[in-house]
Amino acid sequence: METRQYKIGNMDCAGCAREVESAVGKLEGVHFARVDFLSNTLRLVGDVEIERLRAQVEAVGKTISAGEAAADLQAETKRAGVLGFWDYLLSKPASRPPLVGGALLLIAIAADVFRLLPGDAGNLLYALAMLVAIKPIAESGINALRINREFNINMLMTVAAVGALFLGEFLEAATVIFLFAIGEAMEGYTADRARDSLRSLVALKPPTAQRIAGNETEIVAVEDLDVGDLIRVLPGERIPMDGGVTAGHSAVDQAHITGESLPVEKAPGQDVFAGSINGAAALEVRVSRLSKDSTLSRIIDMLQNAQSRRAPSQRLIDRFAHYYTPAVALAAVALALIPPLFLGGSFWNTSEGTGWLYRALSMLVIACPCALVISTPVTVISAITAAARRGVLIKGGAPLETLAGSKVIAFDKTGTLTRGVLSVEATYTDVCEEGPDCEPCSELISLAASVEAQSAHPFAGAILQMAAEQGTSYTGATGVETLAGQGVRGNVNGKRITIGSHSFFDAQFEHTSELCDIAAAIEETGKSAMMLHDGEMVRGVIALADTAREESAQVVAELGSMGIESVMLSGDNKHVAASIAEQVGVDHFYAELLPADKVAAVENLATKRGGVAMVGDGINDTPALARASVGIAMGGAASAQAMETADIVLLAQGLRQLPATIRRARFARSLIRENIALSFGLKAVFLLLAATGNVSMLAAVFADMGMSLAVTLNGMRALRD
Repeated sequence: METRQYKIGNMDCAGCAREVESAVGKLEGVHFARVDFLSNTLRLVGDVEIERLRAQVEAVGKTISAGEAAADLQAETKRAGVLGFWDYLLSKPASRPPLVGGALLLIAIAADVFRLLPGDAGNLLYALAMLVAIKPIAESGINALRINREFNINMLMTVAAVGALFLGEFLEAATVIFLFAIGEAMEGYTADRARDSLRSLVALKPPTAQRIAGNETEIVAVEDLDVGDLIRVLPGERIPMDGGVTAGHSAVDQAHITGESLPVEKAPGQDVFAGSINGAAALEVRVSRLSKDSTLSRIIDMLQNAQSRRAPSQRLIDRFAHYYTPAVALAAVALALIPPLFLGGSFWNTSEGTGWLYRALSMLVIACPCALVISTPVTVISAITAAARRGVLIKGGAPLETLAGSKVIAFDKTGTLTRGVLSVEATYTDVCEEGPDCEPCSELISLAASVEAQSAHPFAGAILQMAAEQGTSYTGATGVETLAGQGVRGNVNGKRITIGSHSFFDAQFEHTSELCDIAAAIEETGKSAMMLHDGEMVRGVIALADTAREESAQVVAELGSMGIESVMLSGDNKHVAASIAEQVGVDHFYAELLPADKVAAVENLATKRGGVAMVGDGINDTPALARASVGIAMGGAASAQAMETADIVLLAQGLRQLPATIRRARFARSLIRENIALSFGLKAVFLLLAATGNVSMLAAVFADMGMSLAVTLNGMRALRD
């Protein structure tokens, strides 16, 4: 069943998202509904008419926009500060009644101070101000109670304000409602500023491109470009589409995509990404992906969907908030009734102090869970957006928190800790005549290239490169199949050619002691030895070598200083694995692992350590990445599979961003804990003050509004570098 997306408006806090989610989920025909507050997006699975959906959403005080692009975050030019907040207020229909009520409140206060109204006329004006301001708040609270069977914060504030009127606290009732409405709007405004960090990524997408048609160029919308179209990118322009360079040489700044700090030289045959900035020379680019499928579009889409993978702390808080508000409401009822009925206390306010009803109403005001509920999502979206701007895609709060708590990281060897670009070091046969370029060795490379040309085997590139350098011709093989973790085989000119590791050949094919000794000697030097069988005999040995990435040792050392244990998993023999492990300085390594063995190794590490992160290339290591507590794919900008399968994607080649990403995850986790502690602490203090009659309703609403803003701004610190 198709998932549809809608843009939800008029949401000021994360509690609003839960109200919409609950209301929509109650409609007949809806199988699944999820509302992400920070992207303002409703994702719905089911069959429901848009009219019924709109009526249900509007009943709880929100708006809904239909259409395929409704959930897109549009880049907007906005004023900041007080003027920006004023624009935000005026753009929200629900804010207008409180603004009118606020104006009446100011008039009433002025009339009261200067004694412009006789008798109780001032109190009537205060009451009118409260009744005007409370309209959208009361409607939302009543509808939430009617539709969702939930006693939400709007209902709490409505009860508190009406109760204050009955107590004769006219000024306080009007002021509390006005401040509450402004506080909710300020909370929504600060959350909207957090969304701006994501909108800044949307702004990287150029709306038009220069399409080359013969000798002419035309300006077209990027959505109108097709795969295979040729476009021209002038110096200083943003590249509008993913593609391959066909003409021109230039340095391209792709920091927003891959996080690489320096411009990357691009020449014909190399790939470029939409959103990158072209350097000093024009480029001609052949489009390789549609606009909606570009790397930048996929990044933006995944970030918009990131809140669907909520952090464990957020899920816990959401469950807590579901029961917290009605529990506080019941506690307030008990506080208002039990002391007057059984302990001789005063229900009403007296000259000696506040009555129990006023204390209960103050408890309702301070009971708002907004600060607690918003503490985690603002921090999460800030952290993952900051990471995305540096070339790291984190798919939600769950992998963010898991990474922050990781104590062990397992690395795949080839292509992760090493460059993954093998080269043929030497070839050996039993009948070598003239050294590496002799006819038997050329035949060995020719047969190997015939099979590897049809294969995705890790050694294929090195063998084909050697064939090209030697000018060795080869024919295409048929029936090529991969022997998982062991080699590859196929048919060449009627012969069944098998290429595999030394250990595989020891078990499967007889070969001379001379070749066996050569292969063993190659492996002892930290290189890989591949042997070839032509259906009749083992023809020879090919020595291949891979080198560690220049940053691998530094990254492993940095992780060690952070208290993280590093483990290397390799399919190579133990000599090769030991050589690389020593070069990069990992704590432990495992060698001669088949893909299933890597999964078992990750499971074993997870059992012993309580969780493990796995870093791989996102293609060959998919099973192990999936089994890890958090899977991290490297070099994902060029791989759709990596971006889809891993929990975290390092978009650039290399590991340089890994330590910084872990530090960012840990910082976000500390911010979440700070916000939760501050929210709980303030609630506890003010609930105690309210119960003992030592706080006014005005002080309570100021404290609640201040804490909501404090946790939001604190969470946005995760945006920092």
